Amino acid sequence: MAGLLKWLALAMGAACVAIGAFHFALGIDSVPGEGSAGATVDSRERFYGAVFLGYGLAWIWAARQSPVPARAVRWLAGIFLLGGLGRLLSMAVHGSPQGFQTALTVLELALPPLYFLLASADERAATARPSPRRAERVHL
Repeated sequence: MAGLLKWLALAMGAACVAIGAFHFALGIDSVPGEGSAGATVDSRERFYGAVFLGYGLAWIWAARQSPVPARAVRWLAGIFLLGGLGRLLSMAVHGSPQGFQTALTVLELALPPLYFLLASADERAATARPSPRRAERVHL
């Protein structure tokens, strides 16, 4: 489970960095149907792209810790879930978006429970394996 958590956290981080960089670089051209939205929406899209890139870097940072900090995973997964809930709210107010956006909503609602379930797996594994210092004390 700890290995799965590390892999999923790294994959999430890499995906978010790539998506954030894509939106930052392309602005409104990165979103289907937004091509005529104008400078204000383009500015917002690039800003959110940078924020999402940073969010991805936070996932990568968490995945590279030993053990992977459960608290960070829970916070990051909670933010992702909040984004999915925001999409649901948008659907309730404005109707269904482009199909790819609907697929993203499913991921944003399905992945956080998995992260919540796995969040403390690496911390549990770290406490279960003996540290070199504990092993020295046992042999003394």
